[in-house]
Amino acid sequence: MIWVAILVAGVGSYVLKLAGLSLPPRLFEHPVAARVVDLMPVALLAALIAVQVFATGSTNGQHLALDARAAGLGVAVVALLLRAPFLVVVVLAAAAAAVLRLLGWG
Repeated sequence: MIWVAILVAGVGSYVLKLAGLSLPPRLFEHPVAARVVDLMPVALLAALIAVQVFATGSTNGQHLALDARAAGLGVAVVALLLRAPFLVVVVLAAAAAAVLRLLGWG
């Protein structure tokens, strides 16, 4: 049954992507529409990051959690502001989270 759900989700994703590509270009000629289309991936990625970093699942639903993941994100933000290469940013964030977990925080 799980494979049926995976296949349906895959086909649904493909159809949704195809629908977006099938829209006429004149819909995006308006400056506001073009700006929204340009910023939509950034907003979606930021929302995904926020949910993965600040939410923790439990039997009673999700709640806010400030743990090693949030500290790792903070280290990543500082590294990005200092213009560190992406691989360095990832390694620094992972190392910060790992050290804090090793110390018992989060």
